[in-house]
Amino acid sequence: MKIEDLRDLSVDELKARIEELHIELFNLRFQKAKNLLDRPDRLRLAKREIARINTIIKEKELNA
Repeated sequence: MKIEDLRDLSVDELKARIEELHIELFNLRFQKAKNLLDRPDRLRLAKREIARINTIIKEKELNA
């Protein structure tokens, strides 16, 4: 998701998106352990998106 799209979401929606990404990250780690992961960069992208969302949540909390 683009950063502009993430900024438009509410804090509850962002937290739900983080939960989805944590589940995806969990599944990707299992695939990596079993050597079934076709795109290893997806691990890095999921971690980065989680970090972006956490940053946006922190910004919204400070502005409120």
